[in-house]
Order: sequence, then C-alpha cells, then structure tokens
Amino acid sequence: QVQLVESGGGLVQAGGSLRVSCVVSGSIFRISDMGWYRQGPGKQRELVAIITSGSSTTYADSVKGRFTISRDNAKNTAYLQMNSLKPNDTAVYYCYADVAHTYNTVYGRYWGQGTQVTVSS
Repeated sequence: QVQLVESGGGLVQAGGSLRVSCVVSGSIFRISDMGWYRQGPGKQRELVAIITSGSSTTYADSVKGRFTISRDNAKNTAYLQMNSLKPNDTAVYYCYADVAHTYNTVYGRYWGQGTQVTVSS
C-alpha cells in the first residue's frame, strides 16, 4: 500500500557530508510526521530527526548543528543532510512516514528498508 525508498547512503571520510533521501509512494491521502532513525553496529535503533507536516523539526542531541532534516511535500520526500560526519555516525539509516490513506483513517507508520552510511576515520 505504501512504500518508502531511501537512497544516498555510502562511504565518506570523517568530516565529510552526505545527503540521504526518502521517497514515499502508494496509497497516500496525507503524510504527517516524517523522520529518520539509525542503528549502528551493536547498538539499539535511535531517533535522529523528525519533521512535521508544518516543517517543525526535532533532533537528537548527538546530531544537532550537524544534520538538517527537510521535506518536499509536493514530492512526498524527506531529506537528511549530514555534515561534519563522525565515525560514530556509521549506521543503517531508516526513514519513516506517518501516512493516512483517506481523510477519515488513522495514520499508520511505514518504514523504509534502510540505507547504509559508513564514516571512515
């Protein structure tokens, strides 16, 4: 019904930048919050950033000032610009979207398949 496809991950040196994207498609009436989580090797999944439909944002303390989340509502796409990357940012990054299928249905959370970001020292 709803698919999320992430792209833009890869290998980068410490101090470098990457931008990951997340495109939502399928049975969509409205998208509320979108966001990114990450899971590093041997670590629990953690919240990275959230953006509401009105473009209010929230960040994990560990990425504040370095990462920027944004969205293009016309394209049903969210972005995560990651600057000043550190080896500790190495993780699989997962995006999610809270989607309503019709005007009177509750929002359901959908997840992407994840994209690997590796930061070398």
